[in-house]
Amino acid sequence: MFIFNEISFIFSTRFTLTTVPSPCINWCDINPENGYCRGCYRTLSEIANWSDLTNPEKLEIWSLLPSRKSQAPQKI
Repeated sequence: MFIFNEISFIFSTRFTLTTVPSPCINWCDINPENGYCRGCYRTLSEIANWSDLTNPEKLEIWSLLPSRKSQAPQKI
């Protein structure tokens, strides 16, 4: 039992699992003109599937957001 606890402790302190955070800013409103959320610039499917995506897939979406934001109509 001691060995298991020691291994568990070593694993939990040395190997921290991290995940790419969501770009959500809690302003959820899909723009019907382009299909992107006006808050985070993701599509509905990207939002719905976020928790199932791998970190590389999430990073790929993050890389697309600046261009989506720059293409969005700006309010005056």
